[in-house]
Amino acid sequence: MSARVKLSAMMFLQYFIWGAWFVTMGTYLGQTRGFSGAQIGDAYGATAIAALLSPFFMGIVADRFFASEKLLAILHLAGAALMYLVSLQTEWSTFYPLLIAYALCYMPTLSLTNSVAFHHVKDPVRDFPVIRVLGTIGWIVAGIIVGKVLKADAQAVPMQLAAGASVVMGLFSLMLPHTPPKAAGAPFSIRDAFGLDALQLLKDRNFLVFVIGSFLLCIPLQFYYAFTNAFLNEIKVPEAAFIQTFGQMSEILFMFVLPAMLARMGIGRILRLGMLAWAVRYLAFGYGDAGPGMWMIYTGILLHGVCYDFVFVSGQIYTDQKAGVRMRAAAQGFLNFVTNGVGYFIGAYVSGRVVDAFATAAGHDWRRLWMIPAVSAALVMLIFTLMFRESARQAPSASRRP
Repeated sequence: MSARVKLSAMMFLQYFIWGAWFVTMGTYLGQTRGFSGAQIGDAYGATAIAALLSPFFMGIVADRFFASEKLLAILHLAGAALMYLVSLQTEWSTFYPLLIAYALCYMPTLSLTNSVAFHHVKDPVRDFPVIRVLGTIGWIVAGIIVGKVLKADAQAVPMQLAAGASVVMGLFSLMLPHTPPKAAGAPFSIRDAFGLDALQLLKDRNFLVFVIGSFLLCIPLQFYYAFTNAFLNEIKVPEAAFIQTFGQMSEILFMFVLPAMLARMGIGRILRLGMLAWAVRYLAFGYGDAGPGMWMIYTGILLHGVCYDFVFVSGQIYTDQKAGVRMRAAAQGFLNFVTNGVGYFIGAYVSGRVVDAFATAAGHDWRRLWMIPAVSAALVMLIFTLMFRESARQAPSASRRP
């Protein structure tokens, strides 16, 4: 088996695991376990907590003492045991700490798989996107199995599927090409771990506006990730987890057209379109239903390609362009800390409490509920539009990186 095939299989398994349990957890916790919206939101905040803490782990342990493929094996095998235990819990007091422990094992593996892939490709700009797209395909396959084959949205089975896949990933990691620790012998630096050297980029007004806008947008974004599956199941949309995979399919499509659109429209317009798409998506959910309004539900899901690629992928490209070669890693680490860590944690907390506020005897007042993130995303776009003044329209050489 060639190194490229191994790396592609690694990405497939990495995101299959995440996609298996993450999408449907809200439905399982709400319908089957009877947990509140606040508890479901906090559960989705577990990965954000891990994203906040993983730079310490990566900086102190992963980058200095262990080969990446061996650490991947250890973390995924430990994660398999923890996720299986999570699937057995019926009380919040035991479920939540175990889920955080699992997230602390899983989230560092996202960086580790990227490190392994980058270390073994000759041309990262050319080769990495082709390998990384297998991760999106893995997420899609997981959704098809859970939603279409198993029809297990409200069961613990997706967590057990993820646990089984983690065992496979852990064992398979031992077959990956050797990837030595990249910072062996170097002292640990908090500035390096959190990309604090990138703070000097905030002197650039446009970059500061971009970071603030990205952070604020992550708050309404968590409504989608935490509660879309619960929403679809509550309004009786059939095979909800399967239908949600259409969003990842559109993500692949828009990934291909993004470089050309960046070159033609510029980063500012692309980011505004992505932010607008989030607002439109929530409006579509608010006014859609499982009957004649199902086309609006499909529209909201299919907008995922614009929502994700135009905001997050283009944002990574913009950050890469602003930082340059010397500060690239620090800038991307800082952006990840602000958005995937702080932004998503606050978003998880807020979304859960808002969902509880719109609970009714029959379920939830979803129309009014979805207006909250819709208006929030629209306000973020408006602020960004008024304050961002990017004139350059060139697409950087790394524009094909996902």
